[in-house]
Amino acid sequence: MTATTLLRRVRRVEGRPARSRSLRPWYRNGTLMTGLVIVGLLVLVAILAPVLAPYDPVKQDLPSALLAPSSEHWLGTDKYGRDIFSRLLWGARVDLRIGALAVLIPFAFGSVMGALAGYFGGWFDVVVMRVVDVFFAFPFYILVIALVFVLGAGEKSIYLAIAVVSWGSYAKILRGELLVAKQQDWVVAARLGGLSHARILLRHIAPNVLAQAVIYAMSDVVMDILAIVTLGYLGLGIAPPTAEWGSMILDGQEFMTEHWQQATIPGLAVVVTSLGLSFLGDGLADLLSPGRRS
Repeated sequence: MTATTLLRRVRRVEGRPARSRSLRPWYRNGTLMTGLVIVGLLVLVAILAPVLAPYDPVKQDLPSALLAPSSEHWLGTDKYGRDIFSRLLWGARVDLRIGALAVLIPFAFGSVMGALAGYFGGWFDVVVMRVVDVFFAFPFYILVIALVFVLGAGEKSIYLAIAVVSWGSYAKILRGELLVAKQQDWVVAARLGGLSHARILLRHIAPNVLAQAVIYAMSDVVMDILAIVTLGYLGLGIAPPTAEWGSMILDGQEFMTEHWQQATIPGLAVVVTSLGLSFLGDGLADLLSPGRRS
């Protein structure tokens, strides 16, 4: 097949989004639907926390400290008299928001760096990959904790620490995808046809290679939420008295024998959130599995 013929085929599909990677409709994917239901309910609870929470999550009521679960306080109260159920709802709002937003910066930056490294290669590819190898030499949580410790506790520090540590994974994924994609006949034809590098990358390659990065982002949200909870447990996360699952586990661990729900329920919330996001990621991987290209 000549380059001219290939270029014509490239131009015919230009502007069309990449086709679905699975013949099965998305709503028949049980794993995906399970993840969508769990994550959707969690997001809905987080959004409606101001409406659903019966009490102010940060208001202290010391005479009502350490109350057992009752009709007034469904999960009891903590050592400061704050309603645990209300704090659980607001904690979902905080952890889900930070976990989702913390993925955006490394996803965007890492994807761009990996795509450029894989497409152009040469010294730029070598430099980017060596920098990525440096970050991969350290455990994720250890490096995040160390950076937050240096930068100081707080939401901004968490965003920055996760972005610095996480972008390398996206760079590796996109680089690998680009190394394969740029060898395809339709990319070679586009180059021979005089199309600009930016046009080839954005209009032809990107719709076909970003799926793997999106799938990884689902599992990355899980890691970010676990990192946020870990930082909160260590006292390096969101500053008190803001409701956050990690700090709730920390506050409740000293009352495990008498008021087990204080630490256990927030921990179960983390587990359910992680399962929902994992199901969602697995469902997307099945739906967008490689094998068909535009």
